[in-house]
Amino acid sequence: MDPAFSRSLYLILYAKGSVSMTVTLAWIAVAMIIITSVGLLLVRDWRWSITLLAIQYIAMFVLMLQLWPIGMASVKVVAGWMAAAILGMTRSGLSDENLAEENTWPRGRLFRVFAAVMVLIIVAGVTPSVDTIMADAGFAVTTGSLLLIGMGLLHLGITAHILRVTIGLMTVLSGFEIIYSAVEGSVLVAALLAVITLGLALVGSYLLIASNATGTEPA
Repeated sequence: MDPAFSRSLYLILYAKGSVSMTVTLAWIAVAMIIITSVGLLLVRDWRWSITLLAIQYIAMFVLMLQLWPIGMASVKVVAGWMAAAILGMTRSGLSDENLAEENTWPRGRLFRVFAAVMVLIIVAGVTPSVDTIMADAGFAVTTGSLLLIGMGLLHLGITAHILRVTIGLMTVLSGFEIIYSAVEGSVLVAALLAVITLGLALVGSYLLIASNATGTEPA
């Protein structure tokens, strides 16, 4: 067999294998987003919430790799972990009495699972059209970004707890960052969005401390 032909065939098969692996990783990241976002709706312990948020940023990092080089994508996961660490350290230093979970409807886990399923159905329905608009970023990338936005908005709609509201806002921002990265690859924009993520964490931490000091945490 001609060596040149053999090398060309190897490169083609290697490229196809790399693409297949990349797509597989992207869908694994989407599965991670589903698990973590639903988990954030259901868990009561703030430690689990911070952990799930950190895992969610890993999934975001994998999806960003489909569009950006690893250097720029890593900025997102580092900023996300720093934001999660800020919230976790702030919350660990506060008393549990003044930061009790909200006790208002809708609180039941069954309702939250039903709402999450509705978000999944809506995302599955609009993904093809949104993917076309977003320059064919890829079904996995578009699905993951829309899931983050939808679950984040759902989170914001069913809680008034400061920590959970902050996590909901960070989730929505993560989804926006992924979908925006399909049309904009500017380093400046990436840095600005990272600063916004850290800013949300700092504001959330300040509000947690302020509400703990005054004992006026919304219930």
